[in-house]
Amino acid sequence: MSDIIRRDPRAEWIARNRLHPLHAAMQPAQHSWMGPNGIIRKNPHGIGFIGPNGIKRIDRSGAQQGGATKRSAAVEVQLPLHQVPAPAFYISVVPDMVGGRLSSHDRDLLGLAHQLAGKDGAVLAVVFGEHKENAFATAGVDRLLVLDGDEFSGYAPEQRVQGLRAVDNQFSPRHWLLPDSRSGGGELGRRFAAALGERPATRVWQVKDQECIGRAGAGLQDLARPVARLILAAVECAEPVSETRHEALPVELSTAVVRSLSRIEDLGAVAVDPAAIPMAEAEFIFSGGNGVKDWGLFHRTAEALGATEGASRVAVDDGFMARDRQVGASGTWVTARVYVAVGISGAIQHLQGIGACDKVVAINLDPGCDMIKRADLSVIGESAEILQALIDAVEAYRNEAKRDAA
Repeated sequence: MSDIIRRDPRAEWIARNRLHPLHAAMQPAQHSWMGPNGIIRKNPHGIGFIGPNGIKRIDRSGAQQGGATKRSAAVEVQLPLHQVPAPAFYISVVPDMVGGRLSSHDRDLLGLAHQLAGKDGAVLAVVFGEHKENAFATAGVDRLLVLDGDEFSGYAPEQRVQGLRAVDNQFSPRHWLLPDSRSGGGELGRRFAAALGERPATRVWQVKDQECIGRAGAGLQDLARPVARLILAAVECAEPVSETRHEALPVELSTAVVRSLSRIEDLGAVAVDPAAIPMAEAEFIFSGGNGVKDWGLFHRTAEALGATEGASRVAVDDGFMARDRQVGASGTWVTARVYVAVGISGAIQHLQGIGACDKVVAINLDPGCDMIKRADLSVIGESAEILQALIDAVEAYRNEAKRDAA
């Protein structure tokens, strides 16, 4: 037989067509990728991957043995249950819970807490107010304490510190972990440290050999110190929990939280111009690329949605958007909760820049482009028609809300 490698046009077409039922089976498994800080993240569910607990992931689909069985995204993997009936100590975590859900930063923090807890300790998550999260068990939470009440709603750092002090008095955690972020964790952690009289370890990106390693010197140097009781950790401080599921048993405080005479009054949310929000801090980004033909319509859509505008490098180079609006490895790394890409094919630099976004929505004519493959929700069609439909839907929703209010 000839040694010439023959192409399979049908297989290539299926690999490009995201809507084909066999599309997922034709895609190579992504075992590692680069995070926003340049750290290589690994896929713990990859074939043959050995996780941090020494557990090897076994592929039962037959792909490794050359079987005919295809992998399916509908197959649910039942992770082993990690139980701590009588914890020897607690590691307390106070996640930001932006939007009522665990962020990627929160999950990294829970991964670090799981490392510090080991086999004998339990991870105690302290959440303020109502939340929408239903995946505490798979994120590594052994005990869940929800401090609900009007006194904790809105911006109330003083009252939240009182709540954390009550938790500290009852559970006496060995370590406190909070995200060193702009979403509230950084300020709350420093206020809590002052109340406890502790010296916190800040901007920690690694805990190793009983030492905390944090960023210093404008992020150009590392500062090592013994593991502190209160740790303010940075993004990618540890791998998220992925090998086990946890009980997430609810616990309560035995005593009521003392109400503090707040010197801070929360006057509610203030309307902010989305265009004034820095790209790195925006939670909703509406980004345009080479496929956008009507930029006036694009701007009207972003204004109707209340989103911060972004752009690909091609759109910036062509002069349609300012340079500070460029998203990607050569522009700004973004961590938006929702990222909408309009007419962006998905160059590797752009995909790296949106790697930390929670939900990605792609609007494109090409169903086989890389952005469509990356997106959680894809809309195939002409961008002008879709954007006009979005504006009409938003206006209809707002008019109906006004009628109901009247």
